[in-house]
Amino acid sequence: MAAGGIWTSLGLMAAVVATVGLCRSLAHRRLHKHPRLCSFLLELLSTFQVCACTNELSLLGNTEPRPHTALTLTYGFTVLHGLTLPGSTCNPCGTLQPLWGGRTSVRARGLMISAQFVAAVLARVFMHFIWRLEMAESHPGALTQGCGNPMQTTEVQAFCIELLFSVVFQLTILQVENIKPSYRVHAVALLITMLVFAGGNLTGAIFNPALAFSLHPHCFYDRFLIYSLVYWIAPCLGKFIILHVFKKVLLSM
Repeated sequence: MAAGGIWTSLGLMAAVVATVGLCRSLAHRRLHKHPRLCSFLLELLSTFQVCACTNELSLLGNTEPRPHTALTLTYGFTVLHGLTLPGSTCNPCGTLQPLWGGRTSVRARGLMISAQFVAAVLARVFMHFIWRLEMAESHPGALTQGCGNPMQTTEVQAFCIELLFSVVFQLTILQVENIKPSYRVHAVALLITMLVFAGGNLTGAIFNPALAFSLHPHCFYDRFLIYSLVYWIAPCLGKFIILHVFKKVLLSM
């Protein structure tokens, strides 16, 4: 991709981040008397930002020099999301944690997960609209792409990879909970970048059910059972393992 195309994509993602930030600020001010609606909209907006930006970032994976450009952008935008979306999980696995701990209701968590998947769909629809404008040279190709086949290995290996990455990610989150937020954001971003480098060419290293659905809707349509097992069940199982196995082991030490 030419340098001009990269700057166009970066400008587009910056506009998404700025717009979401403005909408989140308005929601905080206008809906503070309606906490449930406010929480729903904040989670929807936050997940929309993550999904929309990642959809655009996925088009920059082959930008030279490879893989340095893609990894640098992954790290940078992960830090940006962490700094601009405080209090939002943007991941159904993280949303389920309080439910498994008995600290919240099924209805409240279900509402948040609904917001995440609605945002995932809206982000994909929005990006398709943007790509039709052909603002960057990579956009026309994105429109004609069906299932991109993110699994470049067997289904069993893909399941194990997403499960392992989810376990590593969730275990790290537990270890950095007490770190200063400004440092924690960089630690998490570095970990995600390392996981993308290690397994991105095999499964995409997504470990986020809503994001996976936004990135690969055609794949879920064609092979729903396989993709739901790899990109939905495996990350949630990793979260469950950390909460109910490793956490008890760590607390007993």
